[in-house]
Amino acid sequence: MNFVGVVTVALVILSIVAVVKTATIVPQQAAYVIERLGKYSKTLDAGFHILIPFIDRIAYRHSLKEHAYDTAHQVCITKDNVQVHVDGVLYLQVLHAERASYGIDNYVFAITQLAQTTLRSEIGKLDLDRTFEERAMINTAIVDEIDKAADPWGVKVLRYEIKDITPPQDVLTAMEKQMRAEREKRASVLESEAIRDAEINKAEGEKQSVIKASEANREQQVNEARGEAEAIRAVAEATAEGIEKVAHSLNSSGGEKAMELRIAEQYLAEFGKLAKSGNTIILPANLSDIGSMITLAKGVIGSQKER
Repeated sequence: MNFVGVVTVALVILSIVAVVKTATIVPQQAAYVIERLGKYSKTLDAGFHILIPFIDRIAYRHSLKEHAYDTAHQVCITKDNVQVHVDGVLYLQVLHAERASYGIDNYVFAITQLAQTTLRSEIGKLDLDRTFEERAMINTAIVDEIDKAADPWGVKVLRYEIKDITPPQDVLTAMEKQMRAEREKRASVLESEAIRDAEINKAEGEKQSVIKASEANREQQVNEARGEAEAIRAVAEATAEGIEKVAHSLNSSGGEKAMELRIAEQYLAEFGKLAKSGNTIILPANLSDIGSMITLAKGVIGSQKER
């Protein structure tokens, strides 16, 4: 191979190297920080880019996607001096690649450490019981605090989630006993309320039964009184009708003779009943004088007719 051929091959190789060095493809959701002669020049977004060979170089590559980072398991002390083991997950996103490159050496390490210290501070403000209830508040407070610190680094802290809060074993045992006592208390309260409701329902039923019985008794008495009134009225009407007929008969021909005969028969019949009712009989002095009795009855009837 002559000199011209060697030069040609060298130029081809040099061209390939130059193209490799200058042609850059940035993936979607990524950002490349370019330095020119060691100084920040620009940030490349997604797409195809040409760099100046041997002058420009890719100094940093950043992903603009959201990333999740575990925060190390640590011991925190609550307000009531109970040690709890807490860990969590931190969600970050790079918004400004150049600030994330030059603002801090390792933003992930810095933010996770800040998250741990802030978590210890927030746990220390709460009693043990409230740490389980106030997870959302703790998460929000940590995000607000870290996001302020991470803003100069071009990183956005999206959220923080506590994964586990683990108290010591003796505290867990005490909490289980407390929860068991609370459940037994609620069961006793529910049982007593059920008994109370049953007694109330029973008393209400007895009350309604008494009321219904009294109403039925009242209706019975009213019906009986109405029946007796109807019976008395019927008897009175029948009696009046009988007297009227008797009076009409007395005014007719032979009525008085019939009346005398009827009085005599009733007198003898009643005297006979009296004789059968006992061994001792008190006889009137004028027993044989039936005529005087008939005369007396006629006088009574006559007085009734005059009325």
